[in-house]
Amino acid sequence: MLHWVQYIRGYVKIKVWGYSTERLLNLCGNHDILVWDIVNHGDHDTMKISVRGFFALKPLLKKTGTRAAVLQKYGLPFFMSKMQKRKMFVAGLLGCLLFWVIMAGYIWNIEIEGNYVLTEDVLMDYLDEKGVHVAMKKSRLQIEGLEKALREDHDIITWTSVQVKGTTLLIHIKENEMPDYEQNMQQAQEDGIDLIATRPGTVSYIITRSGVPQVALGDTVEKGDVLVSGAVPVYNEDTTVRKYQFVQSDADILLRYTESLSVKRDILYDEKLYSGRQKDMITLGVNDKEWDIRFGKVPYEQYDISGEKKQVRLLDRLYLPFFYGRKTIQEYEIVRKKHTADEMNNIMQEEWRKIIASLDEKGVQITEKNVTIKKYDDNWVLNARMQLEEAAVESAPTEVEPVAQEEAPEEENAE
Repeated sequence: MLHWVQYIRGYVKIKVWGYSTERLLNLCGNHDILVWDIVNHGDHDTMKISVRGFFALKPLLKKTGTRAAVLQKYGLPFFMSKMQKRKMFVAGLLGCLLFWVIMAGYIWNIEIEGNYVLTEDVLMDYLDEKGVHVAMKKSRLQIEGLEKALREDHDIITWTSVQVKGTTLLIHIKENEMPDYEQNMQQAQEDGIDLIATRPGTVSYIITRSGVPQVALGDTVEKGDVLVSGAVPVYNEDTTVRKYQFVQSDADILLRYTESLSVKRDILYDEKLYSGRQKDMITLGVNDKEWDIRFGKVPYEQYDISGEKKQVRLLDRLYLPFFYGRKTIQEYEIVRKKHTADEMNNIMQEEWRKIIASLDEKGVQITEKNVTIKKYDDNWVLNARMQLEEAAVESAPTEVEPVAQEEAPEEENAE
């Protein structure tokens, strides 16, 4: 605290020499003149003293036959006197401070945490529709309204927290990890759920646990056909339908179908051959705009540009709308090359592995297959004819015709 007081009032470092330096220090103590950091250098002493104390030294120096000279000046008064001579610097400093204050009133970065099902692109588009975006004023941000809107417009979001730290908008969300089974069961009891085919095929396997099966093993179905109905009929004594009880259909069903596909790959291919010549350039950006700084035109006919850029950040969460980075321009030329027979064989085998992996990912099983590879002068062609089997079934609300209610005969009044 004392150091800050001394800095505000101003102090100097002086050199003292003469016949009675010790007597001068004693007189300073008697006259309440504070000196500190006293260092003896043999033929002279150095010390620090306040500005007011330095002017009070004049009669004491004369009385003790000593002399003093100022070596260095410290403190706010001396700094301000220098700044008066540098008006442009002071104006620039004040302008810079004003600029930081204004920039701190905007959002320059948005971070989303806790999202797994909802992608960041989807949420960023949603925020943009709500008027929440980079370069918006903090004063326009309605935090409670944004938290409520995120929960109401996305059923999967169960908890939200929106915070502003520095110039960064932090959005924390929590998604529902388990489906709402109770709601599904309630809907099934009220409306019923059918199982319908999502593609044409032949029923190769069916076991029904809930609902009324509409097809049998070996039946051929089309896309959209009802396989298991969620409407369970309740019969009268004369076997007519009195009403329906609605349930959620549950069954294991596999459909078998045949599919053919063909994949062609050319023997000739283009390859980039880099010459090793390259040029570096600096890139600067403000918000969505970007400028590349380079000297002269790019001297290459064909080239790639690679690099990275960073956003200016003063503190942990204090971002500014400025970007900087470096890019590299690399020259290349296109060379026409030809795959060898081994390379083409590996390429076609890799294509077949991709087909199998894609089917496995969709839960489709290959029961029979016939794969051939034809070799031509310019390309190779893979032809595959497969018999596939999958659970091509999805749920849909039950739709049944209403049961006609027979009107009871009116009783005649007895006369």
